[in-house]
Amino acid sequence: MEGVAAWAGRIKTNVEGAIYGKEEIIELLLVALLCRGHVLLEDVPGVGKTILARAMASSLGCAMQRIQCTPDLMPGDIIGVSLYNQRTGEFAFRDGPVVTNLLLVDEINRATPRTQSALLEAMEERSITIEGVRRPLPDPFFVLATENPVEFEGTFPLPEAQKDRFLLAARMGYPAEEAEIAIMESHRRLSHPVSDLHAVTDAVAVRQMQQAVSRVEVSEEAIDFILRLAAATRGDARLAMGASPRASRALYRGAQARAALAGRTSADSADVAALAPAILWKRIAIRPEQAFRGLTEEQAIASLLAAAAAGRSAAGEEAVRR
Repeated sequence: MEGVAAWAGRIKTNVEGAIYGKEEIIELLLVALLCRGHVLLEDVPGVGKTILARAMASSLGCAMQRIQCTPDLMPGDIIGVSLYNQRTGEFAFRDGPVVTNLLLVDEINRATPRTQSALLEAMEERSITIEGVRRPLPDPFFVLATENPVEFEGTFPLPEAQKDRFLLAARMGYPAEEAEIAIMESHRRLSHPVSDLHAVTDAVAVRQMQQAVSRVEVSEEAIDFILRLAAATRGDARLAMGASPRASRALYRGAQARAALAGRTSADSADVAALAPAILWKRIAIRPEQAFRGLTEEQAIASLLAAAAAGRSAAGEEAVRR
């Protein structure tokens, strides 16, 4: 998997030329891309979500479109519409912004449920349906959606089914002091650093890397850890909802991608544990009384990881005693 690691390294270095101090987030995006998954970024405005998407698109050499969600946004505004041509007397389909390789969906929670459902089909089926006709989307197709957790007026909470369609979710976070200094210094120029980025790969190479990642082995230890972790979320009295089988699949695929990024041909339980917070964050639900007591998803996942690891160790010790 050295080819995947070298390929990802070029992309990461290129993106870091425009977005500073976000190595972990860039790696998560590469994991999702290699898994043919999508990413939800939840954070306040101004921390670089749009710049990150632009930098990724420029580095990948792929087409990018942006949707700024508003309550009056209609499904036809994103998937496209059929327009009547008076000259020919026929209807012609005009592509919407969803027909692209990298789709940035800004403030997805401002879109109405009807519009969110159109995005849901595109994300899951990688196709859109116009007047009963299914149209496949370009390959690769990668959705990077953002959500503002501060504002609630004029927003529509994402349904659990749509949250589950994102391979992982993460927060950008505020930059460290050194990174913020670099950001300010970079704006002394007339153009933004992202405008100077060049493509270091293309869509064909992306598909090849995705196929290579699918061949990464996942150890029995890692599979057992995934099963224990998923079972722990489903049996935890603090949670109103545990991880679905889709979450287990996401952990499996994510572990493959993370191993490939490190140049390894086999994924282990450490890969699963490293990605579990981002993959499970939006897939579990804290009971209201536990949330009132201050329990957060991050804290719950940390304790679930510890319990799953302890369970695995206990099972190993029992096998030795036998």
